[in-house]
Amino acid sequence: MSLLKVSALETYYGTAQALFGVHLEVAQGEVVALMGRNGMGKTTTIASILGLRRAARGSVSFDGTEVTRMKPYRVARCGIGLVPEGRRCFPNLTVRENLVAAGRSGSWTRERVNELFPRLGERANQYANTLSGGEQQMLAIGRALMTNPRLLILDEATEGLAPVIRQTIWSAIRTLKSQGQSILVVDKTLSELLPVADRVFILEKGQTVWSGTSAELTSPVQDRYLGV
Repeated sequence: MSLLKVSALETYYGTAQALFGVHLEVAQGEVVALMGRNGMGKTTTIASILGLRRAARGSVSFDGTEVTRMKPYRVARCGIGLVPEGRRCFPNLTVRENLVAAGRSGSWTRERVNELFPRLGERANQYANTLSGGEQQMLAIGRALMTNPRLLILDEATEGLAPVIRQTIWSAIRTLKSQGQSILVVDKTLSELLPVADRVFILEKGQTVWSGTSAELTSPVQDRYLGV
């Protein structure tokens, strides 16, 4: 049974329809990539999964429980952790306070987060708004892990970061995968994303138009759905 299952999802912004039938699945311990050109509905899909944007039709189930109409905080309590696009760390809290504020009981502790991202340990007493963009992204991931999620969602986790920081983030994702963490990731970096992703779902104009394994995402498919 899928850990996350999204079926025929339709979502509106006012009278404007944004999603026209999105489907995707994430199994336990699987890394799934959600891809598509800009403006095709990836972030709206994530918002709809989390209840941040109410779906008009379709369903979202998590570990067999229907969560489509749940409030966002209840969806989060089911075991979904989000690393949002733009990081959105609490700017006037320290690194330590950002992590502690999100903490829930489980195997992920501040010490374990610091092992994954040693720089956060070095910056523990530094305010989040004084961190570099890469450090803020590490903090956003660490904060999501502190909720001890069964599913971690990463929305554009490496966008706009320096190459060396991107490699740090991808190394962390590979580590999380090796530890059995289920992950849904939105990213455009095919060279880094495809080796770690088990399956890929591609959106175009608000609907799922292709799905398959990373190996099946051939150059013609990439050119058709992901090319400029």
